[in-house]
Amino acid sequence: MTRELYYDVVIAGCGVAGLYTALSLPRDKKILMLSKEDLASCDSMLAQGGICVLRDECDFDAYFEDTMRAGHYENRVESVEIMINASRGIIDHLLELGVRFDKNEDGSLAYTREGAHSKPRICFHKDITGEEITTTLLSHVQKLDNVTLMAYTTMTDIIVENDTCVGIKAVTREGSPLELYALDTVMATGGIGGLYRHSTNFSFLTGDACRIAKEHDIALEHMDYVQIHPTCLYSTKPGRSFLISESARGEGAIILNHKGERFVEELLPRDVVTEAILKEMEKEGTAYEFLSFENVPENIVKEHFPNIYNRCLEEGFDLLKEPVPIVPAQHYFMGGVRVDSDSQTSMAHLYAVGETSCNGVHGKNRLASNSLLESLVFAKRAAEKIMKVRKNYESNYNAACR
Repeated sequence: MTRELYYDVVIAGCGVAGLYTALSLPRDKKILMLSKEDLASCDSMLAQGGICVLRDECDFDAYFEDTMRAGHYENRVESVEIMINASRGIIDHLLELGVRFDKNEDGSLAYTREGAHSKPRICFHKDITGEEITTTLLSHVQKLDNVTLMAYTTMTDIIVENDTCVGIKAVTREGSPLELYALDTVMATGGIGGLYRHSTNFSFLTGDACRIAKEHDIALEHMDYVQIHPTCLYSTKPGRSFLISESARGEGAIILNHKGERFVEELLPRDVVTEAILKEMEKEGTAYEFLSFENVPENIVKEHFPNIYNRCLEEGFDLLKEPVPIVPAQHYFMGGVRVDSDSQTSMAHLYAVGETSCNGVHGKNRLASNSLLESLVFAKRAAEKIMKVRKNYESNYNAACR
């Protein structure tokens, strides 16, 4: 028997985009959030490098150009400008919420650099920035009386009436069907890594929102724009590929072939570095190349990259003594459900945020550490648009009743 539940807003996904949408909505709105697995299992938790920020007004042109160049100038200019201009406010709010970004001795934010960035502008917490931000946001959402979190519940479809989304269909881990009605629905189901043999994503991220959108003729965009991360730990073990953050190269790590030779500029855009590694692998007839930390000070390795250092030790490689084998793997999806600058899809009252959506910020290739920022900026805009539309509707309704 199908169970019917009613809310103001239903959000499918509990990564940073879904969580920040919930936090950005008024406390008098009844909200339901779904997680396909447990609440801690989302790709937002896996982000290592950090989150970009506009350091000052003088950095705008350079940050804008870095983003556009990495995206092969196929980015939506309006979206890029919105993201950059909103970045400082997002970082300030995260600090207010308790996110522990690394700081300098004088208390100012520490910045690191990653590939295709012309200068350091990335805030970080060691090498587990995504986990720090997501855990902090989740702790705040869990304290809200107006938000219900439902784990191990999968969105299977949306409910449509008169070409308008009025909720979603879902199924629990036990197989019980649900019909979740809401005035507004937000899809934040993550990427598509589970469709690939080698990916840094969780295997259950299978593009559910994109499939559902296609079935309902909701606009999709750039479905072939898939980013491969160049430096993932090579392993013959099954399961998710372990990513070695691009910020390692920003701190001086170098890429070597089997002869111990550098063959690519490490801080070029990800697609360029990936192509160079794949060509070198083909040239040498090998299944991997190497990443060396020989130029990275020991204190930086242990303090900035403790998770990476320990994981490599578990695999039998000491970053302080030897290079580690690396291979490219699927990492990020730049395409998705097409949305406008307010995260509105082509269907009324249906929104998409995070990696699920395509707002054009990333173009053909995402600039490192823009993903967390983009997710937060446009999640907030989704919440604001939801309330703006609802306020206009209520005003018109009240006027008609007078």
